[in-house]
Amino acid sequence: MIHFEGTREFPQPPILVFASLGDASFLVDSVKDVQDLSVRTVDRAVWKLQPKLSFVRTKLDISMDIVERSEATGIKVKLVSRGIGATATVNATLQVEAAGTGSRVKWAADVAELTGLLKLVPKGLITSTAQKVIEETWDEIGAKFG
Repeated sequence: MIHFEGTREFPQPPILVFASLGDASFLVDSVKDVQDLSVRTVDRAVWKLQPKLSFVRTKLDISMDIVERSEATGIKVKLVSRGIGATATVNATLQVEAAGTGSRVKWAADVAELTGLLKLVPKGLITSTAQKVIEETWDEIGAKFG
């Protein structure tokens, strides 16, 4: 299993950060290079994306579901990407807490499943590519919060 985690701080109050991060529509707006967005609701987003991996030449079908929202346990998100001959499932958790006059988000993401051709890709390549996408997405979220 591949694991990622970190923290981010925002100047907005926890209630606003929690509501935004628990909204799939807000989150998909923070992902770069989204194409063909077909579903966009508070609970679910579905789109296509051309991955930034030189050996993947096809667009991926990606779905994001908010599977839980609870101020006590946080936000749980499931991402599934499918391409020709490969599937990846990622489970993420986001915990929002007060930090001074703003908020701190403790997040973790686990690649729960890789199938097909993705199983053959070196773990280091998947990790470095995913880390870049994660950082870009957090930067976009930060820009949206101003």
